[in-house]
Amino acid sequence: MLETIKSPADLQGLSYEQLTELSAEIRQFLITKVSKTGGHLGPNLGVVELTIAIHRIFDSPKDVVLFDTGHQSYVHKILTGRADQFDGLRQRGGIAGYPNRAESEHDVIENSHASTALSWGDGISRGFAITNQIDRSVVVVVGDGALTGGMSWEALNNIAASNDRNLVVIVNDNERSYSPTIGGLATYLATLRVTRGYEKFLDWGKEVLTKTPVVGNPIYETLHGMKKGIKDIIAPQGMFEDLGLKYVGPIDGHDLVAMERALTQAKEFGQPVLVHVITEKGKGHQPAIEDQAEKFHAVGVVDPETGTPLGKSTTSWTNIFSEEMLAIGEEREDIVALTAAMLGPTGLDKFQEKFPMRTIDVGIAEQHAVTSAAGLAFTGLHPVIAVYSTFLNRAFDQLLLDVALHKAGVTFVLDRSGVTGDDGPSHHGIWDLALTGIIPTMRVAAPRDASRLRETLREALEVSDAPTAIRFPKGAVTKDIPAFERRDGVDVLYRGESADVLLVSIGAMAAISVEAASQAYREGVGVTVIDPRWVKPIPESLITMARRYKSVVVLEDGIKRAGIASSISEAFREAGLNVAIHSIGIPLEFIEHSKRSEILDDLGINAQRISRDIVAWNSTVEEMQFPEHENVDRTQNR
Repeated sequence: MLETIKSPADLQGLSYEQLTELSAEIRQFLITKVSKTGGHLGPNLGVVELTIAIHRIFDSPKDVVLFDTGHQSYVHKILTGRADQFDGLRQRGGIAGYPNRAESEHDVIENSHASTALSWGDGISRGFAITNQIDRSVVVVVGDGALTGGMSWEALNNIAASNDRNLVVIVNDNERSYSPTIGGLATYLATLRVTRGYEKFLDWGKEVLTKTPVVGNPIYETLHGMKKGIKDIIAPQGMFEDLGLKYVGPIDGHDLVAMERALTQAKEFGQPVLVHVITEKGKGHQPAIEDQAEKFHAVGVVDPETGTPLGKSTTSWTNIFSEEMLAIGEEREDIVALTAAMLGPTGLDKFQEKFPMRTIDVGIAEQHAVTSAAGLAFTGLHPVIAVYSTFLNRAFDQLLLDVALHKAGVTFVLDRSGVTGDDGPSHHGIWDLALTGIIPTMRVAAPRDASRLRETLREALEVSDAPTAIRFPKGAVTKDIPAFERRDGVDVLYRGESADVLLVSIGAMAAISVEAASQAYREGVGVTVIDPRWVKPIPESLITMARRYKSVVVLEDGIKRAGIASSISEAFREAGLNVAIHSIGIPLEFIEHSKRSEILDDLGINAQRISRDIVAWNSTVEEMQFPEHENVDRTQNR
C-alpha cells in the first residue's frame, strides 16, 4: 500500500480497511528507517492516523498544514511523496528531520522551536482573509506540551478574537512533550480526557432544567442552584470556549472515522475551531510504549525490534554535568535546578530523583524559567537552569533585564553548544557566545574536558551577584587535557619554542588546537596554546601574554561575528596592543543538517587546515605593519 502513495490525492479513494492497513505499514516503515538513521520516532508513531485524516479532509498545499516544533512531520513527509528519501533522513544531502521548504511545497515553516506554529497560523489565516482567499484553510497541529509555552497562549488570545477565517487548531494530546506535560494545563486536559461522555450529560442536564420545577426535587434544586458553574461541570471544555474558540473533542486520534468526522465539521465551521485529539506517543512499538517514552522521543541508531542502542557507549558531557550536579546537591541545600520540559536530555533527571523539591520543570517556557530563577535567587537560593544552547535564544530579554540587571546569581548550563549537526539550522548552538557577550556582568566559561566542566561549574556556583554560564558541545566528552601551568586562571596547554603565535582555544576546541600546534611546530612555527576557561570577561592575563607574540589566533565553535575573537580584538584596542588577530569560527549563516564532524571539516576547523593556515599567516605577519593607534580592525577572518 505504501508504495502507491505519492501524494495526498492518493489517499482519497481508499477504504477505511485499506487506511488501517496503510497505518500499520507506515508504523513499520518508520521503525525500520528511523532505527537506522536516528530521529524522532515516538512522536511520529503517535500521529499516523491523525496525519492521514488531515490529508484526506484538507487539500495541501492549497490548504496550509503547520506542525508545531515539526519533529512529528515524518508521516506528513511520507504522504507528500518523500518515503523513498528516508534512507537519508537527517543525513548529509538527505531529507531534514523537520519540515523544510526546500524539500516540498507542502512544507511551510522550518523553525523547530516549540510553541510557534499557532502564531504562524494566526498570521497566515489573517493573510488569507485580508486577500480574500476564503477558500483556503489553515491547520495547526500543536502538542499539549507546546501549549505550556506562553507564545501559544499569546496566539490563542488573538486567534479567538476573530471569527472570519478558516483556522483549525488540532491539539495533539499525548500527555507529553519530551517529558510528561506538567502544570495547570496538563491537569485541565486530563479532566477532558476522562469526560468523554459529557455530551450526553449535558443534554440530560438541559432537559432537567427546562422541566417545570417540582418542589423538593433534589436534582432540580441542585442544578438550579449551580446555574453559574454548571457549564464547567458538565462541559469542561469551557476554558477554550470562554476564550471564544469552538471546541470539538476529545476525539480518539487513532480512530480514522471519528477523526475525519471531527475535521470535516471543523473545516465547514468557517471560524477558528479547536479539535482536541487524544493519541498515544510511540503507538505500535512496544519498547516505546512501555517505560521508555522519553528515551524514544528521539533515538540514535537502535535495534528495530528492541530499541536497544547499537552505537558504542560513551560518556557524554551531559552525563558529567548530571553527576556533578548530584554531588553538589548533596553538599549545598541552596542549589535548585530548573528545566524547560527536558529533565532527561539535560541530565537533571538524577537530581530530580534525589531532590524532587529542589527540581522545577516549567514546561516549554524558557522565558518563564529565567525570570522565575531570578525570583528564586532573590530568596537566597542559587538556581541552575539547564537548557540547550539554541533554546536560550528565546529568553534573551529575561536574561538581560530580569537576571543581569538585578544582579541575580543564576547559573545557566548550556548543553549542545556549538555545531550540533543532525537537527539542522534551528538547533545549532552557535549563538550563545555572541549573545552572552553583550550582557553586562555576565561571566561565561567554556570547559575543554570533564575535569574543567566540574571545576567551572563549582566556580560558577560561588558567584551570587551576577549570572554565569557554562557551555559544552553535544556528544562524547573529550579525554582530559592537562595544563603545563595556570597563569591567573588561564591554562597553558602547549608551549611553542618561539613566540610566533598564541593560539587561544575556546572550550572543546582544545584537542584540535594542540594537534594543530604540534603540526605547525614540524613546519618551524612556534605555537603556544592557551585555554582561558572563563572566556567572558576576557582575562587580563591573556592580554598580558599576547604582548609577547607576533600574532594571535582564536579558535571557537560559535559565530565569529561578536564572538570571542571579536571581544579579544576589542580588548586589545582598549589596551593599546597592536597585534594581528586571526579568527577561526563559524560564519554568520544558517547551516543545514549534517554530522558535526562533517560541518567542522567543511569550515576548515580541523588540525591539518588550522596548522596550514597558521604557517601561512606567520610567514606574512612580519610584513603587516599597523601604525600605532591607527583606527583599523586587525581581526583577520576565515
